[in-house]
Amino acid sequence: MTIKSLLSTVSLALLVGGVSANAQAQIAVGQLADYSGPTSDVGTSYGQAVADTFAWINKNSGVGGKQVALDTNDYGYQVPRAIALYKKWSAPDGKVAAIMGWGTADTEALTGFVANDKIPYISASYAAALTDPGGASGKAKPAPYNFFYGPSYSDAMRALVTWAAEDWKAKGKSGKPKFVHMGANHPYPNAPKAAGEALATELGFEVLPPIVFALTPGDYSAQCLSLKSSGANYAYLGNTAASNISVLKACKAAGVDVQFLGNVWGMDENAAKTAADAANGVVFPLRTSVTWGGNAPGMKTVMEISKMSDPSGKAYRAVHYIAGVCSALYTREALDWAAKNGGATGANVAKGFYQKKDWVPAGMEGVCNASTWTDKDHRGTLKVDLYRLRVAAATDGDLSDLMSKGTIKLEKVKTIDLPRKPEWLGW
Repeated sequence: MTIKSLLSTVSLALLVGGVSANAQAQIAVGQLADYSGPTSDVGTSYGQAVADTFAWINKNSGVGGKQVALDTNDYGYQVPRAIALYKKWSAPDGKVAAIMGWGTADTEALTGFVANDKIPYISASYAAALTDPGGASGKAKPAPYNFFYGPSYSDAMRALVTWAAEDWKAKGKSGKPKFVHMGANHPYPNAPKAAGEALATELGFEVLPPIVFALTPGDYSAQCLSLKSSGANYAYLGNTAASNISVLKACKAAGVDVQFLGNVWGMDENAAKTAADAANGVVFPLRTSVTWGGNAPGMKTVMEISKMSDPSGKAYRAVHYIAGVCSALYTREALDWAAKNGGATGANVAKGFYQKKDWVPAGMEGVCNASTWTDKDHRGTLKVDLYRLRVAAATDGDLSDLMSKGTIKLEKVKTIDLPRKPEWLGW
């Protein structure tokens, strides 16, 4: 389904019930999506999940008996466009109850505004700077209205580094392993850099100078030659999948022998299909307990939501789609609590995120990892599930077939339960 037809589907879903739906006040929610910019390789799947989920919510009685008017906009990963859209969503005559956000640069640019305007901002940026609601850590400005589902970029990188240290010892290696951060000089890949490198140093790694490559696909042969000559043993890929694929292919061609560690947006099933055997062995974090078609009660809900844009039910949904569903359903429950406790205003919606502990959205059992947000700590979870990609043969063909045949596999490596250290808040 094209993005254009998807948005039409969402708009149609908002009109279910005809006049009666329009007669009652709707709950307005904004969505920033990247369908055309440098992170659209993963943004399209996530944005579609959010749109599908709210369409499904409207089909199933809405929120507090009201329909959700989801205003989805492709902002192309451009901060000025995000700010312009925010001005519309925060205007008194059209103020939204919540915003489903996307990138790190735009989310951080809007943090102070959403706090002042009391609009909950549920982003797909997991920058640790967004996790300190009161600014108590002194490491980031207060972010009382910023939320996200999943471990922060910093905590995910800490988990990867922790696993790498264990992996080095398990392989019987001696001496100091070498670790390098790779990615664009941009707020998103840089968000966890200092935190990850600090823990790597603490765990006995030699931290090498970072290797920079752009957020867009390109020829990164020079970076791979630098990586090879550095003698790095573990390399963290901080960009989204599209540019990471270019690096993986170039490094395979250059004969680089390194364990690649992907960030949460840095790899998925579609990337494995494109990168083929160059992606074999990459370790990266997942935000959900299962992948598409996994054995969990909540997968039935996910598959029903998927049918909002794929009535045939045949599409394979990558890991980012399922995470988008979880994010939207957490937001739905916060909106629902607010609607029943004084109205779906931004301030009430934010309070809605604090009402439960170890919380999984209804109908998503075994899919979304339990999360807890408090007014002192917006680190929803410190559990990080690490998976390894396995690519066994040629990846020509339909992704669903490749996954069902086991040509591409996601193998669970380990769950890292990080401590909730106060000094890691906001960093």
